[in-house]
Amino acid sequence: MKITLLIMMDLLKFRVPAISGIVVLTLFLNSCGDVFVENRHTGAALGTTYSILFYDTEELNLEKEIDSVFAAMNHSMSTYIPDSDISKINRGDSTVVVDEMFQDVFQLSKEINARTEGYFDPTVGVLVNSWGFGPGQQIELDSARVDSLLNFVGFGKVRLNEDNTISKMNPSIIFDFNAIAKGYAVDRLGALLDAKGIDNYLVEVGGELVAKGVNKIKNKDFVVGIDDPQANDRSTPIAKIKLTNKGLASSGNYRHFREDASTGVKYVHTVDPITGYTKNSNVLGVTILGPTCAEADAYATAFMAMDLEKSTSLIIDREGFEALILYIDGKGDVKQFVTKGFEKLYVK
Repeated sequence: MKITLLIMMDLLKFRVPAISGIVVLTLFLNSCGDVFVENRHTGAALGTTYSILFYDTEELNLEKEIDSVFAAMNHSMSTYIPDSDISKINRGDSTVVVDEMFQDVFQLSKEINARTEGYFDPTVGVLVNSWGFGPGQQIELDSARVDSLLNFVGFGKVRLNEDNTISKMNPSIIFDFNAIAKGYAVDRLGALLDAKGIDNYLVEVGGELVAKGVNKIKNKDFVVGIDDPQANDRSTPIAKIKLTNKGLASSGNYRHFREDASTGVKYVHTVDPITGYTKNSNVLGVTILGPTCAEADAYATAFMAMDLEKSTSLIIDREGFEALILYIDGKGDVKQFVTKGFEKLYVK
């Protein structure tokens, strides 16, 4: 027996205007007599969109709880909100006591910064702003100015104190957790569903995902598509994979860049924290599978800045992680580096 109900609802309002949507509730009676309800929440948050799909034995409206997660994320780590904790810290306020979310992201960033030899670095904010990809002022950059700004970059120059305040060696250091925050938000939403006793769900925020269990209506694994960097839209993924009990995140320069109006030069959004320059490399896109979406998000960003050989070597040695890396070879052809574990998840 299968019953489909369509229910109109107002979606949450965050920093960008919320979009209207439909929640589709599908009731499915399986052979054991259990009734599963498909619940979906969609909307806009954190400067992007989100979609949450989950299955339970009853209809559940988690709008308020979801709202609370996004509100807490914004208050803690949004560089676009002037009175957020991170904005205050970036302005030099050393008295801010950061919350559990900020602490989690800080400690995880510190770990991944060390593992990637500095290629993942949330203190790159001053460079992100200067290159025109952040909320701060864009400036004209030359080699001397870039070298000067690098004095304000480096995760070894910041510290999380025992009283949960932040110390910076230089007040001009600017945090930017955008390369890990979406993934962390996905994990927090997954934790919310876990706390509700929900064992089957798919959570997506701005293209970053986490899945647990299966699609209870179809009794199959969740299947997600990987963007083709050479396609003009997202309707033709370069691959489809099964996603179960893992986080998935992607990063690429093929859609996110700034073009200088006078020279026509394109500046990609990936900033190399080692050199201080935007990174134009042969890597088109990176997709990472990991134990958490936050980790996958951070590594995907780091691998866009790292040389291909460094990133492939690191991911092969990193237990619990898999990768698909799209790159251009010496002949100008698009090639794929795929770990064995990632390839096993392909849906033909």
